[in-house]
Amino acid sequence: MDLKQQREAFEQQGVILEAATLVFHGVEGYDVYNTSIPFEWAGKTYIFGRVERRAEWARSWVRLFEKSGKDDWTLVPDSMVWQLEDPYIARIDDGIVLGGTHVRYKTGAIDTYYGYFYHGTDLNDLYYFTTGPDYMKDIRLVQLADKRIGVFSRPRSEEIKKKFGAESQIGFTIIPDLGHLTADVIESAPYIHGLFADGEWGGCNQAYLLDSGMIGVLGHKCWSEPDAEGVTILVYLNVAFVYNPETHEALDVHIIGTRRSYPAGPAKKPGLIDCAFTSGIVMREDGNVDLYSGIGDTQEGRIVVPYPFTGHGAIVSGLQE
Repeated sequence: MDLKQQREAFEQQGVILEAATLVFHGVEGYDVYNTSIPFEWAGKTYIFGRVERRAEWARSWVRLFEKSGKDDWTLVPDSMVWQLEDPYIARIDDGIVLGGTHVRYKTGAIDTYYGYFYHGTDLNDLYYFTTGPDYMKDIRLVQLADKRIGVFSRPRSEEIKKKFGAESQIGFTIIPDLGHLTADVIESAPYIHGLFADGEWGGCNQAYLLDSGMIGVLGHKCWSEPDAEGVTILVYLNVAFVYNPETHEALDVHIIGTRRSYPAGPAKKPGLIDCAFTSGIVMREDGNVDLYSGIGDTQEGRIVVPYPFTGHGAIVSGLQE
């Protein structure tokens, strides 16, 4: 089945157990979306969110919010303002890594964008330590059992499209420590073949070490198509797969959520009505998971779905203490 058929089959299964839209306080007049996964730090639960006015694009800030109720989050007063988009986090050694996309402008137009990375143990005093390659989003880190660090890349270019048919690839490499994370290392990560068909693109959004030695990956797969009025619709799906670092293979690639899985809501642009940009998962006591996702580039949603890595091991590198 092609990706569109897989999506139709998934939506017919009806595996969504609960659905909600997150509420954010302290940033009235702004949307909050494409957040990090929720995480525990110093006895409290936090989330980093992309904050942006509805009428603007590529003019985002990342802010820190503390959990104030079920699906309810409040801005941490006087917390750092990061000039980033689409934040994500990883626990490395005893600290936390915050990453996000920084957009650079030149004479009022977007010149390029790249990933910025910060590390530390104080959420309001993280230190910048490296920058990713030009025009590359969705770089993700995961610490392995031997303390080395797995790095997922996501090159997307016309050159990739000409060579593979797909608009992007996902690469993977291993570095000994954060000091070895450089743009060249990320750019040269070997590709994981077979993830995308012609016209598709996507990337890794959050990675989890499993007790089997495998890596559980939450990501997105996408394609575009015109609607009846000729508007180009960008279809973003929540997907999961298991990566075997020994064989460099992706296993059990499957859809775990679509925009229709979440409550109805607005879209930033007409072409984003079918957009679900994965944030990641949090384990639940009932064995299912809370899946978080940006929706419509205006909100953050949460749905309850079955554990996506069944048969491949349990998560040992989560952000919950």
